[in-house]
Amino acid sequence: MRLVIQRVTSAHVAVNEQITGQISNGLLVLVGITHEDSSVEVIKAANKLVNLRIFNDEQGKMNLSVQDIGGEILVVSQFTLYGEASKKGNRPSFVQAARPELANQLYEEFKTVLKNLGTRVECGIFGADMQVSLVNNGPVTIIMEY
Repeated sequence: MRLVIQRVTSAHVAVNEQITGQISNGLLVLVGITHEDSSVEVIKAANKLVNLRIFNDEQGKMNLSVQDIGGEILVVSQFTLYGEASKKGNRPSFVQAARPELANQLYEEFKTVLKNLGTRVECGIFGADMQVSLVNNGPVTIIMEY
């Protein structure tokens, strides 16, 4: 499981020009799932995400989590996080990305675990052609892998 986490002051995702998820202060999380992933990785990643201290405290140091600030999380599935383009040819290979059935199941589970941890969660639509807009705060971008 691979997450690209961006600290944002605002973000939204749209499908067919209709907003499906929108947040203000919080995290935009792009989620990639591979064949070996299971509920174990989902639970570990969700717990780490909500406790990740990447928001500034009163002294300007990154000591606060999304839960500490009462922030929100926008979760967007993105199989291309497992695209491989460093080998031969110019077309990326996506063989490391999980099949849609497994990926969707774990994506839905990830959102559920985040909600159960007490965080407001918005999302895109799995498998859809989405347009994602954000204002990256910092900028702060973290890559997490399980």
